[in-house]
Amino acid sequence: MAAKRKSQSLLNGAMVLAAATLIVKIIGILYKIPLSNMVGAVGRGYFDSAYNLYIPIYTISMAGLPVAVSKMVSQQMALGKFRDVKITFKVAARLFLISGTLGTLLLLILAFPYAYLAKSLEALPAIFAITPSIFFCCIMSIYRGYYNGLRNMTPTAMSQVWEAAGKVVFGLACAKFSVTYGYSRFEQGLTVYGKTVGTEAEAASAIYPYAAAAAAIGVTVGTIIGMIYMMIIYRMKGDGITRAELAGAPKPERSGSIAKALMALAIPVVASSLVFSVTNLIDAMTIQNRLATMIADNLDFIRQLYSEQLTARSILDADIPKYLYGAYTMSLDFKNLIPSITMTLGVSAIPALSAAWALKDKAQLKGSVESVLRVTMMFALPAGIGMGALSFPILQMMYETGKSADAVSIAAPIMAAYGYTIFLISLSQPMTNMLQAIGYAKIPVISLSVGAIAKVITNYIFIGIPSVNINGAVVGTVVCYTIIVVVNLFFLLRYTKVKLDFMSVAVKPLICSVLCGVAAYTSYGIFNSILPEINKGGHSITNIIATVIAVGFAVTIYAISMLLVGGIVKEDVIMLPKGAKIAKFLEKYGFLQ
Repeated sequence: MAAKRKSQSLLNGAMVLAAATLIVKIIGILYKIPLSNMVGAVGRGYFDSAYNLYIPIYTISMAGLPVAVSKMVSQQMALGKFRDVKITFKVAARLFLISGTLGTLLLLILAFPYAYLAKSLEALPAIFAITPSIFFCCIMSIYRGYYNGLRNMTPTAMSQVWEAAGKVVFGLACAKFSVTYGYSRFEQGLTVYGKTVGTEAEAASAIYPYAAAAAAIGVTVGTIIGMIYMMIIYRMKGDGITRAELAGAPKPERSGSIAKALMALAIPVVASSLVFSVTNLIDAMTIQNRLATMIADNLDFIRQLYSEQLTARSILDADIPKYLYGAYTMSLDFKNLIPSITMTLGVSAIPALSAAWALKDKAQLKGSVESVLRVTMMFALPAGIGMGALSFPILQMMYETGKSADAVSIAAPIMAAYGYTIFLISLSQPMTNMLQAIGYAKIPVISLSVGAIAKVITNYIFIGIPSVNINGAVVGTVVCYTIIVVVNLFFLLRYTKVKLDFMSVAVKPLICSVLCGVAAYTSYGIFNSILPEINKGGHSITNIIATVIAVGFAVTIYAISMLLVGGIVKEDVIMLPKGAKIAKFLEKYGFLQ
């Protein structure tokens, strides 16, 4: 007997995904912090170089189909076409199998050209180690897209957690073994991973590429664990569609027609993802290539500019580009945290918007669009501004005892700049998902294309300025996402005919977020200066306590100010778990508009 079907509201489903994503990102940060401390900024640079190629191929291989499956299944469920739902799952499985195989082969084919153009041939071992995960991710996504279409985000959320946990356990274990093995070879006077070395700095340089590859093995193992979890859940719980529903459903479409419909939905999404992924790939290559060229032409200036950091870690001249790039990627851990959570709003909105579009429910359409944009801004603005205000103490807290401690002073200003503009990146993906859900996937392709061109040009110009160097990558990102958000928002509002309440969506969250940032900055400064200096195991306990207090103050000030200005909307609260009770309580005291 099929399990009872579980369906979630837009924000309820988004909260499930957001909670899982937050856990996954925290696990990811907890993974990359010891990894960075273990292999240093240079090794981290190799790992992220491999990831920069992996992510675009991963996105191309599976971006379109999960969205297409989710959209088609949600529409079929809304119209009672339960037999079509079953056939869609089977057709999607075959398509995912093909895309996973092709994606894996494509990653292998592009590995050497990418590493060569990025001037990072040492990243090849890590690329090869991460390659198989493309295939396993695609198999896992068969089930993720299907359950998302059924508006049950829980299986997807749990599989993400299991995947992240597997990555941490196996990635760190393998990386630790590779580093220990490399240094033991050096201490015995033997070759280190095939290289003859004479100093510890040379030994470290030889170890970094293989330590990064060992860490990448964890990514592959994690995807296998996540895939197995989804297969078990589907086998045990099914999809909740009953025999009575199947018997009463209309005659289904042929599998060939469903395959064509899926591809018709997927191709525009893939096109959008392709532009975005190719942009990121070109971005990663041009940043590293331009950085290496600029440093080669201005080596003495760069050595003098970063003399303290380079001396502290005994960085070889040949490793300086990768060192600066590794410092840059340290800031990305936190920069990517906020958009990855708000992205779940867009993913959760796909089935809700698709169903509303199919049923021509204008009220539901308006409510969904406004909720996604409002909640995105309510989360992204305070989190980003707070991240910017506390960038240095946060990074110091995470990296002060490891081999990346010297790079914190380089990463902190980059992290701060991203924090103050993170709302742009956070808005882009939900807007893209919503345009895809209502059948206008070509708009994100256009906005992404224009933004991509602007980003590459801006990166080339600013990174080429020696005094700016790696910091120029931030300028390109901000220019790119400004273009994307402006274009997407214009057409989203035009096609849905939604009139936004900008006071509720943007102005109130912005005012309260500024107060949040001021509270974070001032409270950290006060407590960091008045608390006694305590150090344990190389960690500044004072910094940790002051940072935690600052975060607490910031969250409190933001919550109180949002309640006082009436920045929380009743409709959003009601769609949360236990939302009716929460709304009733807040309404009783006049905190809901």
